[in-house]
Amino acid sequence: MVERPGLHAPIVRDAMAYVLAGGRGSRLLELTDTRAKPAVYFGGKSRIIDFALSNAVNSGIRRIGVATQYKAHSLIRHLQRGWNFFRPERNEGFDILPASQRTGDDWYAGTADAVFQNIEIIADYRPEYIVILAGDHVYKMDYAKMLIQHVEQGADVTIGCIEVPRMEATGFGVMHVNEKDQVVAFVEKPADPPAIPGRPDHALASMGIYVFRTQYLFDQLRRDAADPHSSRDFGKDIIPHIVQYGKAIAHRFQNSCVTSGAEPEAYWRDVGTLDAYWEANIDLTAIIPSLDLYDRAWPIWTFAEIVPPAKFVHDEPGRRGEAISSLVSGGCIVSGSSLRQSLLFTGVHVHSYARVERAVVLPNASIGRHARLKNVIIEKGVHIPEGLVVGEDPALDHKRFRRTERGVCLITQPMIAKLSA
Repeated sequence: MVERPGLHAPIVRDAMAYVLAGGRGSRLLELTDTRAKPAVYFGGKSRIIDFALSNAVNSGIRRIGVATQYKAHSLIRHLQRGWNFFRPERNEGFDILPASQRTGDDWYAGTADAVFQNIEIIADYRPEYIVILAGDHVYKMDYAKMLIQHVEQGADVTIGCIEVPRMEATGFGVMHVNEKDQVVAFVEKPADPPAIPGRPDHALASMGIYVFRTQYLFDQLRRDAADPHSSRDFGKDIIPHIVQYGKAIAHRFQNSCVTSGAEPEAYWRDVGTLDAYWEANIDLTAIIPSLDLYDRAWPIWTFAEIVPPAKFVHDEPGRRGEAISSLVSGGCIVSGSSLRQSLLFTGVHVHSYARVERAVVLPNASIGRHARLKNVIIEKGVHIPEGLVVGEDPALDHKRFRRTERGVCLITQPMIAKLSA
Protein backbone atom coordinates (compact mmCIF):
# COMPACT_ATOMS: atom_id res chain seq x y z
CA MET A 1 0.00 0.00 0.00
CA VAL A 2 1.03 3.61 -0.59
CA GLU A 3 0.61 5.30 2.77
CA ARG A 4 1.51 8.76 1.50
CA PRO A 5 1.56 10.23 -1.98
CA GLY A 6 5.03 10.49 -3.47
CA LEU A 7 6.61 12.75 -6.05
CA HIS A 8 6.62 11.34 -9.59
CA ALA A 9 6.81 14.58 -11.58
CA PRO A 10 8.89 13.39 -14.56
CA ILE A 11 6.52 10.63 -15.65
CA VAL A 12 3.18 12.22 -14.77
CA ARG A 13 4.11 15.36 -16.71
CA ASP A 14 4.06 13.14 -19.80
CA ALA A 15 0.70 11.52 -18.99
CA MET A 16 -2.96 12.24 -19.60
CA ALA A 17 -5.92 10.75 -17.76
CA TYR A 18 -9.00 9.86 -19.78
CA VAL A 19 -12.13 9.11 -17.76
CA LEU A 20 -14.96 7.04 -19.24
CA ALA A 21 -18.09 8.53 -17.68
CA GLY A 22 -20.89 7.79 -20.10
CA GLY A 23 -22.44 4.76 -18.40
CA ARG A 24 -26.00 4.69 -17.13
CA GLY A 25 -25.54 2.37 -14.16
CA SER A 26 -28.97 0.81 -14.60
CA ARG A 27 -28.70 -1.31 -11.42
CA LEU A 28 -29.01 1.91 -9.41
CA LEU A 29 -32.54 2.13 -10.81
CA GLU A 30 -34.24 5.49 -10.15
CA LEU A 31 -31.00 7.08 -8.90
CA THR A 32 -29.85 7.13 -12.53
CA ASP A 33 -33.16 8.14 -14.12
CA THR A 34 -31.91 11.72 -14.53
CA ARG A 35 -28.12 11.35 -14.22
CA ALA A 36 -25.29 9.06 -15.29
CA LYS A 37 -23.80 6.78 -12.66
CA PRO A 38 -20.59 8.84 -12.30
CA ALA A 39 -22.75 11.85 -11.38
CA VAL A 40 -24.54 10.06 -8.53
CA TYR A 41 -23.96 11.73 -5.16
CA PHE A 42 -21.61 10.07 -2.68
CA GLY A 43 -20.17 10.77 0.77
CA GLY A 44 -22.10 13.90 1.73
CA LYS A 45 -20.54 16.37 -0.72
CA SER A 46 -19.06 14.52 -3.68
CA ARG A 47 -20.09 12.73 -6.85
CA ILE A 48 -18.72 9.27 -7.69
CA ILE A 49 -16.58 10.63 -10.53
CA ASP A 50 -14.71 12.91 -8.10
CA PHE A 51 -12.68 9.93 -6.88
CA ALA A 52 -11.11 9.09 -10.25
CA LEU A 53 -10.53 12.78 -11.00
CA SER A 54 -9.06 13.48 -7.55
CA ASN A 55 -6.76 10.48 -7.87
CA ALA A 56 -5.47 11.87 -11.16
CA VAL A 57 -4.83 15.35 -9.75
CA ASN A 58 -3.31 14.04 -6.52
CA SER A 59 -1.06 11.75 -8.58
CA GLY A 60 0.22 14.82 -10.44
CA ILE A 61 -1.64 14.33 -13.74
CA ARG A 62 -2.87 17.72 -14.93
CA ARG A 63 -4.25 16.87 -18.36
CA ILE A 64 -7.64 15.18 -18.14
CA GLY A 65 -10.44 14.32 -20.54
CA VAL A 66 -13.90 13.09 -19.52
CA ALA A 67 -16.07 11.26 -22.06
CA THR A 68 -19.80 11.66 -21.31
CA GLN A 69 -22.91 10.29 -22.98
CA TYR A 70 -25.95 9.06 -21.03
CA LYS A 71 -28.07 11.86 -19.46
CA ALA A 72 -24.95 13.95 -19.07
CA HIS A 73 -26.34 17.35 -18.04
CA SER A 74 -25.98 16.83 -14.28
CA LEU A 75 -22.46 15.46 -14.75
CA ILE A 76 -21.35 18.21 -17.12
CA ARG A 77 -22.72 20.92 -14.84
CA HIS A 78 -20.85 19.41 -11.89
CA LEU A 79 -17.59 19.22 -13.87
CA GLN A 80 -17.94 22.80 -15.07
CA ARG A 81 -18.52 24.06 -11.53
CA GLY A 82 -16.04 21.95 -9.61
CA TRP A 83 -13.23 21.15 -12.05
CA ASN A 84 -12.54 24.48 -13.77
CA PHE A 85 -9.24 25.27 -12.02
CA PHE A 86 -6.81 23.98 -14.67
CA ARG A 87 -4.44 26.46 -16.35
CA PRO A 88 -3.69 25.94 -20.06
CA GLU A 89 -0.63 28.19 -19.88
CA ARG A 90 0.91 25.60 -17.55
CA ASN A 91 0.21 22.80 -20.04
CA GLU A 92 -2.81 21.75 -17.98
CA GLY A 93 -6.17 20.93 -19.48
CA PHE A 94 -9.61 19.63 -18.69
CA ASP A 95 -11.90 18.61 -21.55
CA ILE A 96 -15.49 17.44 -21.30
CA LEU A 97 -16.11 15.26 -24.34
CA PRO A 98 -19.68 14.29 -25.19
CA ALA A 99 -20.02 12.30 -28.38
CA SER A 100 -19.49 14.97 -31.04
CA GLN A 101 -19.55 12.62 -34.05
CA ARG A 102 -16.10 13.75 -35.18
CA THR A 103 -15.46 10.46 -36.98
CA GLY A 104 -18.96 9.68 -38.26
CA ASP A 105 -22.64 9.97 -37.49
CA ASP A 106 -22.73 7.69 -34.45
CA TRP A 107 -22.73 8.23 -30.69
CA TYR A 108 -20.10 6.37 -28.68
CA ALA A 109 -20.56 2.71 -29.55
CA GLY A 110 -18.47 1.44 -26.60
CA THR A 111 -15.67 2.37 -24.22
CA ALA A 112 -12.97 2.06 -26.88
CA ASP A 113 -14.97 4.12 -29.35
CA ALA A 114 -15.30 6.85 -26.70
CA VAL A 115 -11.53 7.26 -26.94
CA PHE A 116 -11.22 6.63 -30.69
CA GLN A 117 -13.63 9.46 -31.56
CA ASN A 118 -11.41 11.91 -29.65
CA ILE A 119 -7.96 10.86 -30.88
CA GLU A 120 -7.34 14.30 -32.41
CA ILE A 121 -8.16 16.09 -29.15
CA ILE A 122 -5.90 13.79 -27.14
CA ALA A 123 -3.10 14.17 -29.69
CA ASP A 124 -3.22 17.97 -29.26
CA TYR A 125 -1.92 17.50 -25.70
CA ARG A 126 0.93 15.27 -26.98
CA PRO A 127 0.96 12.92 -23.97
CA GLU A 128 3.51 10.12 -23.99
CA TYR A 129 1.24 7.95 -21.84
CA ILE A 130 -2.50 7.73 -21.32
CA VAL A 131 -4.31 6.37 -18.27
CA ILE A 132 -7.81 5.12 -19.07
CA LEU A 133 -10.11 5.29 -16.05
CA ALA A 134 -13.63 4.20 -15.20
CA GLY A 135 -15.55 7.10 -13.69
CA ASP A 136 -17.88 5.06 -11.50
CA HIS A 137 -15.78 3.53 -8.69
CA VAL A 138 -14.90 4.74 -5.19
CA TYR A 139 -11.22 4.39 -4.18
CA LYS A 140 -7.95 6.27 -3.61
CA MET A 141 -5.00 5.36 -5.82
CA ASP A 142 -1.67 6.85 -6.91
CA TYR A 143 -1.65 6.29 -10.68
CA ALA A 144 2.01 7.29 -10.89
CA LYS A 145 2.97 3.96 -9.31
CA MET A 146 1.14 2.16 -12.09
CA LEU A 147 2.77 4.37 -14.75
CA ILE A 148 6.22 3.57 -13.38
CA GLN A 149 5.53 -0.17 -13.47
CA HIS A 150 4.26 0.14 -17.05
CA VAL A 151 7.49 1.79 -18.20
CA GLU A 152 9.86 -0.41 -16.19
CA GLN A 153 8.31 -3.64 -17.46
CA GLY A 154 7.96 -2.51 -21.07
CA ALA A 155 4.28 -3.43 -21.20
CA ASP A 156 1.95 -2.75 -24.10
CA VAL A 157 -0.86 -2.37 -21.57
CA THR A 158 -0.85 -2.39 -17.79
CA ILE A 159 -4.17 -3.35 -16.21
CA GLY A 160 -5.22 -2.27 -12.73
CA CYS A 161 -6.43 -5.30 -10.77
CA ILE A 162 -7.85 -5.96 -7.35
CA GLU A 163 -7.56 -9.23 -5.47
CA VAL A 164 -10.96 -10.71 -4.58
CA PRO A 165 -12.11 -14.09 -3.24
CA ARG A 166 -12.09 -16.34 -6.29
CA MET A 167 -15.79 -17.16 -6.44
CA GLU A 168 -16.71 -13.49 -5.94
CA ALA A 169 -14.94 -12.70 -9.22
CA THR A 170 -17.68 -14.18 -11.39
CA GLY A 171 -19.12 -10.71 -12.04
CA PHE A 172 -15.81 -9.18 -13.18
CA GLY A 173 -13.35 -9.40 -15.99
CA VAL A 174 -10.67 -11.68 -14.53
CA MET A 175 -6.94 -11.71 -15.31
CA HIS A 176 -5.27 -15.11 -15.59
CA VAL A 177 -1.64 -14.32 -14.81
CA ASN A 178 1.65 -16.19 -14.55
CA GLU A 179 4.19 -15.93 -11.74
CA LYS A 180 5.49 -12.62 -13.16
CA ASP A 181 1.98 -11.10 -13.31
CA GLN A 182 1.95 -11.17 -17.10
CA VAL A 183 -1.64 -11.65 -18.26
CA VAL A 184 -1.94 -14.88 -20.24
CA ALA A 185 -5.73 -14.78 -20.58
CA PHE A 186 -8.57 -12.36 -19.96
CA VAL A 187 -11.90 -13.94 -19.04
CA GLU A 188 -15.11 -11.89 -18.86
CA LYS A 189 -17.42 -12.91 -15.97
CA PRO A 190 -16.21 -16.53 -15.77
CA ALA A 191 -18.20 -19.21 -13.97
CA ASP A 192 -14.92 -20.69 -12.70
CA PRO A 193 -12.44 -17.79 -12.30
CA PRO A 194 -8.73 -18.58 -12.68
CA ALA A 195 -6.80 -18.33 -9.42
CA ILE A 196 -3.76 -16.20 -8.64
CA PRO A 197 -0.57 -18.30 -8.72
CA GLY A 198 0.19 -19.33 -5.15
CA ARG A 199 -3.20 -18.09 -3.91
CA PRO A 200 -5.78 -20.66 -5.00
CA ASP A 201 -8.69 -18.98 -3.22
CA HIS A 202 -8.22 -15.54 -4.84
CA ALA A 203 -8.51 -14.06 -8.33
CA LEU A 204 -7.40 -10.82 -9.99
CA ALA A 205 -10.39 -8.75 -11.11
CA SER A 206 -10.04 -5.86 -13.53
CA MET A 207 -10.65 -2.37 -12.09
CA GLY A 208 -11.24 -0.86 -15.53
CA ILE A 209 -7.93 1.05 -15.31
CA TYR A 210 -5.46 0.77 -18.18
CA VAL A 211 -2.11 2.41 -18.97
CA PHE A 212 -0.80 2.63 -22.54
CA ARG A 213 1.79 4.48 -24.50
CA THR A 214 -0.45 6.89 -26.36
CA GLN A 215 0.68 6.05 -29.88
CA TYR A 216 0.34 2.32 -29.22
CA LEU A 217 -3.22 2.87 -28.02
CA PHE A 218 -4.05 4.95 -31.10
CA ASP A 219 -2.80 2.12 -33.32
CA GLN A 220 -4.97 -0.39 -31.46
CA LEU A 221 -8.03 1.84 -31.63
CA ARG A 222 -7.64 2.37 -35.37
CA ARG A 223 -7.21 -1.37 -35.90
CA ASP A 224 -10.31 -2.06 -33.82
CA ALA A 225 -12.36 0.61 -35.61
CA ALA A 226 -11.63 -1.12 -38.91
CA ASP A 227 -12.94 -4.45 -37.61
CA PRO A 228 -16.66 -4.77 -38.47
CA HIS A 229 -17.10 -7.52 -35.88
CA SER A 230 -15.79 -5.51 -32.90
CA SER A 231 -18.08 -4.22 -30.17
CA ARG A 232 -15.66 -1.26 -29.68
CA ASP A 233 -15.06 -2.13 -26.03
CA PHE A 234 -11.83 -2.24 -24.02
CA GLY A 235 -12.75 -5.28 -21.95
CA LYS A 236 -14.29 -7.28 -24.79
CA ASP A 237 -12.03 -6.33 -27.70
CA ILE A 238 -8.93 -4.19 -27.07
CA ILE A 239 -7.55 -5.94 -23.98
CA PRO A 240 -8.10 -9.57 -25.18
CA HIS A 241 -6.34 -8.72 -28.46
CA ILE A 242 -3.31 -7.29 -26.65
CA VAL A 243 -3.23 -10.25 -24.25
CA GLN A 244 -3.04 -12.56 -27.27
CA TYR A 245 -0.62 -10.60 -29.46
CA GLY A 246 1.21 -8.20 -27.14
CA LYS A 247 2.44 -7.85 -23.58
CA ALA A 248 -0.21 -7.24 -20.92
CA ILE A 249 0.86 -6.83 -17.29
CA ALA A 250 -1.33 -6.82 -14.18
CA HIS A 251 -0.87 -4.04 -11.65
CA ARG A 252 -2.11 -4.97 -8.18
CA PHE A 253 -4.12 -2.30 -6.42
CA GLN A 254 -2.41 -2.89 -3.08
CA ASN A 255 0.81 -1.58 -4.65
CA SER A 256 -0.65 1.86 -5.36
CA CYS A 257 -3.68 2.36 -3.14
CA VAL A 258 -3.43 5.38 -0.86
CA THR A 259 -4.28 5.14 2.83
CA SER A 260 -4.01 7.72 5.58
CA GLY A 261 -3.02 5.22 8.25
CA ALA A 262 -6.56 5.26 9.64
CA GLU A 263 -7.97 2.93 7.01
CA PRO A 264 -7.56 -0.75 7.91
CA GLU A 265 -7.08 -2.04 4.34
CA ALA A 266 -7.11 -1.17 0.66
CA TYR A 267 -10.52 0.25 -0.26
CA TRP A 268 -12.19 -0.09 -3.67
CA ARG A 269 -15.93 -0.26 -4.26
CA ASP A 270 -18.15 -0.60 -7.27
CA VAL A 271 -21.26 1.06 -5.83
CA GLY A 272 -23.35 -0.17 -8.73
CA THR A 273 -26.37 -1.52 -6.84
CA LEU A 274 -28.67 0.16 -4.33
CA ASP A 275 -27.43 -2.12 -1.55
CA ALA A 276 -23.76 -1.48 -2.36
CA TYR A 277 -24.36 2.27 -2.67
CA TRP A 278 -26.24 2.48 0.62
CA GLU A 279 -23.70 0.34 2.46
CA ALA A 280 -20.68 2.32 1.20
CA ASN A 281 -22.26 5.59 2.34
CA ILE A 282 -23.34 4.23 5.71
CA ASP A 283 -19.85 2.77 6.23
CA LEU A 284 -18.55 6.35 6.34
CA THR A 285 -20.33 6.88 9.66
CA ALA A 286 -18.14 4.30 11.45
CA ILE A 287 -15.71 5.47 14.11
CA ILE A 288 -12.84 4.26 11.90
CA PRO A 289 -14.32 4.10 8.39
CA SER A 290 -12.79 1.93 5.70
CA LEU A 291 -12.51 5.04 3.51
CA ASP A 292 -10.95 8.13 5.10
CA LEU A 293 -12.48 11.29 3.63
CA TYR A 294 -10.62 13.41 6.17
CA ASP A 295 -7.19 12.71 4.68
CA ARG A 296 -5.86 16.19 3.86
CA ALA A 297 -2.83 14.77 2.05
CA TRP A 298 -5.08 13.06 -0.53
CA PRO A 299 -8.21 15.24 -0.72
CA ILE A 300 -11.30 14.34 -2.71
CA TRP A 301 -11.86 17.47 -4.78
CA THR A 302 -15.39 18.47 -5.70
CA PHE A 303 -17.71 21.40 -6.27
CA ALA A 304 -17.77 23.28 -2.96
CA GLU A 305 -21.21 24.83 -2.70
CA ILE A 306 -21.39 27.99 -0.56
CA VAL A 307 -23.87 27.21 2.21
CA PRO A 308 -24.15 28.04 5.93
CA PRO A 309 -22.98 25.56 8.58
CA ALA A 310 -25.16 22.68 9.72
CA LYS A 311 -27.55 23.66 12.50
CA PHE A 312 -29.05 21.65 15.39
CA VAL A 313 -31.91 23.24 17.31
CA HIS A 314 -34.28 22.51 20.22
CA ASP A 315 -33.25 20.87 23.46
CA GLU A 316 -36.16 19.44 25.36
CA PRO A 317 -37.34 15.91 26.15
CA GLY A 318 -38.59 14.22 22.97
CA ARG A 319 -37.62 17.21 20.84
CA ARG A 320 -33.84 17.44 20.79
CA GLY A 321 -31.82 18.15 17.67
CA GLU A 322 -29.07 15.53 17.71
CA ALA A 323 -26.93 13.33 15.48
CA ILE A 324 -25.11 10.22 16.69
CA SER A 325 -22.49 8.47 14.52
CA SER A 326 -23.63 10.53 11.54
CA LEU A 327 -22.25 12.85 8.87
CA VAL A 328 -24.16 16.11 8.40
CA SER A 329 -23.24 18.42 5.52
CA GLY A 330 -23.43 22.20 5.35
CA GLY A 331 -26.80 23.87 5.00
CA CYS A 332 -28.60 21.11 6.96
CA ILE A 333 -31.03 21.86 9.80
CA VAL A 334 -31.74 19.14 12.33
CA SER A 335 -34.69 20.61 14.18
CA GLY A 336 -35.80 18.74 17.29
CA SER A 337 -35.14 15.39 15.61
CA SER A 338 -32.75 12.48 16.01
CA LEU A 339 -30.25 10.98 13.57
CA ARG A 340 -28.37 7.75 14.08
CA GLN A 341 -25.75 6.31 11.75
CA SER A 342 -26.98 8.48 8.88
CA LEU A 343 -25.48 10.67 6.18
CA LEU A 344 -27.13 13.95 5.16
CA PHE A 345 -26.06 15.74 2.00
CA THR A 346 -26.19 19.51 1.61
CA GLY A 347 -29.35 21.40 2.50
CA VAL A 348 -31.38 18.64 4.15
CA HIS A 349 -34.01 19.70 6.73
CA VAL A 350 -35.19 17.17 9.33
CA HIS A 351 -38.21 18.46 11.23
CA SER A 352 -39.21 18.01 14.86
CA TYR A 353 -39.93 14.61 16.38
CA ALA A 354 -38.61 12.75 13.34
CA ARG A 355 -36.43 9.68 13.95
CA VAL A 356 -33.94 8.77 11.22
CA GLU A 357 -31.63 5.75 11.36
CA ARG A 358 -29.16 4.36 8.79
CA ALA A 359 -30.38 6.80 6.14
CA VAL A 360 -28.63 8.27 3.10
CA VAL A 361 -30.42 11.53 2.35
CA LEU A 362 -29.48 13.34 -0.85
CA PRO A 363 -29.37 17.16 -1.21
CA ASN A 364 -32.26 19.46 -0.37
CA ALA A 365 -34.61 16.73 0.85
CA SER A 366 -36.87 17.43 3.80
CA ILE A 367 -38.23 15.01 6.38
CA GLY A 368 -41.55 15.89 7.99
CA ARG A 369 -42.50 15.87 11.65
CA HIS A 370 -42.95 12.52 13.40
CA ALA A 371 -41.54 10.57 10.44
CA ARG A 372 -39.69 7.35 11.31
CA LEU A 373 -37.22 6.20 8.68
CA LYS A 374 -34.78 3.30 8.82
CA ASN A 375 -32.51 1.78 6.14
CA VAL A 376 -33.45 4.24 3.40
CA ILE A 377 -32.01 6.18 0.48
CA ILE A 378 -33.91 9.42 -0.09
CA GLU A 379 -33.50 10.98 -3.54
CA LYS A 380 -32.58 14.63 -4.03
CA GLY A 381 -35.33 17.12 -3.25
CA VAL A 382 -37.83 14.60 -1.87
CA HIS A 383 -40.36 15.90 0.68
CA ILE A 384 -41.11 13.15 3.21
CA PRO A 385 -44.64 13.76 4.54
CA GLU A 386 -45.42 14.13 8.21
CA GLY A 387 -45.70 10.83 10.07
CA LEU A 388 -44.41 8.57 7.29
CA VAL A 389 -42.98 5.28 8.60
CA VAL A 390 -40.49 3.30 6.51
CA GLY A 391 -38.36 0.35 7.58
CA GLU A 392 -40.74 -1.34 10.02
CA ASP A 393 -43.19 -3.20 7.75
CA PRO A 394 -41.39 -4.97 4.85
CA ALA A 395 -44.58 -5.85 2.97
CA LEU A 396 -45.89 -2.29 3.10
CA ASP A 397 -42.51 -0.88 2.16
CA HIS A 398 -42.34 -3.18 -0.85
CA LYS A 399 -45.74 -1.96 -2.09
CA ARG A 400 -44.90 1.73 -1.79
CA PHE A 401 -41.18 2.06 -2.52
CA ARG A 402 -38.24 0.37 -4.22
CA ARG A 403 -37.16 -2.19 -1.59
CA THR A 404 -34.02 -4.31 -2.06
CA GLU A 405 -33.41 -7.87 -0.91
CA ARG A 406 -31.42 -6.47 2.03
CA GLY A 407 -34.35 -4.31 3.10
CA VAL A 408 -33.05 -0.93 1.90
CA CYS A 409 -35.78 1.36 0.55
CA LEU A 410 -35.19 3.93 -2.16
CA ILE A 411 -37.68 6.80 -1.89
CA THR A 412 -38.30 9.21 -4.77
CA GLN A 413 -40.79 12.07 -5.16
CA PRO A 414 -43.01 10.20 -7.66
CA MET A 415 -43.30 7.38 -5.10
CA ILE A 416 -44.33 9.88 -2.44
CA ALA A 417 -46.85 11.45 -4.81
CA LYS A 418 -48.55 8.07 -5.27
CA LEU A 419 -49.18 7.79 -1.53
CA SER A 420 -51.82 10.53 -1.69
CA ALA A 421 -53.10 9.75 -5.18
